[in-house]
Amino acid sequence: MLSPNPAHLWAGPRAKASTVAAVALRYHLNDPLYLQFFYFLRDILTGNFGIDPLNGQPILSEILFYVPNTLELVLFSFVIVILLGIGLGYLAGMRFSTVADTIIRLVYLVSWSTPMYLAAIVAILVFATYLPIFPSGGMYSLSLPPPPVRTITGIFLIDSLVQFNFPAFLSALQHLILPASALAFVNFGLISRATRSSILNVRWSTHVKTARAKGLTEDEVKRKHILRNALIDATSISAVMFGWLLTGTVVVEELFAWPGLGQFAYQAIYSFDYPVLIPIVIVFTLGVIVANFAADIAYSLLDPRIAMGAQSGAVA
Repeated sequence: MLSPNPAHLWAGPRAKASTVAAVALRYHLNDPLYLQFFYFLRDILTGNFGIDPLNGQPILSEILFYVPNTLELVLFSFVIVILLGIGLGYLAGMRFSTVADTIIRLVYLVSWSTPMYLAAIVAILVFATYLPIFPSGGMYSLSLPPPPVRTITGIFLIDSLVQFNFPAFLSALQHLILPASALAFVNFGLISRATRSSILNVRWSTHVKTARAKGLTEDEVKRKHILRNALIDATSISAVMFGWLLTGTVVVEELFAWPGLGQFAYQAIYSFDYPVLIPIVIVFTLGVIVANFAADIAYSLLDPRIAMGAQSGAVA
């Protein structure tokens, strides 16, 4: 099945032939593919994302509007993933072959196997419909005054707290918990499994036995020699996980009516809005790159041998 002509879609169903031709000329749709690719690279490298053909707004300004909302959702969900994934993985590893270990393994295997859309729908049905604990969509309650101007960080939850607007903060937190939890539920299992495997590899190793022989307390052994070494593998997984959380917002934000970059991407896909969709993919890609760079920094903090190796290589 062939895709519809984008110029006809962007110009509108009742547009004249001259209008369709003007849209095709503006977006170089009649040019060869190599020329279209050249214009695309030129605009991207100069920071010119162009104009949204559906509403005439600058695409860059639209993306900058939606990015803080998505960051709010992803960062809150990322915190849940890290705390839940490492906590349960550590507990399963330290309680190896017990009932707790079996239950935790079952939970993270179920979560890992659950599609994102199913987790979001179940969360809405259970916690917003049958047990109306959380709202089913949006970022804040419409019964409250308009949200404060986001001039500090751009993230509504943080700015409302910094401005001591506690009703807005509580409303934002209440609206954030359900979509962030649904997003985290699907992704925490991989970190739990990696942490559990690392714990099992470390807890009976030679350096742990040596630490106990030196007279360190059990809490010091667990904290400094078992958990710290296990966090190295969890850190590498968390960088990948951040990218999964970003892409997962496409489904979660649409189902929870969260006005973020994921919902913006879903609408662009639905309306064949390629000039908007391509920059969104670039932003997601940059997010993954930054997350991997942050993971590299965390490596050197958790394992001094990495930093020492880099220094010795520079000296050599």
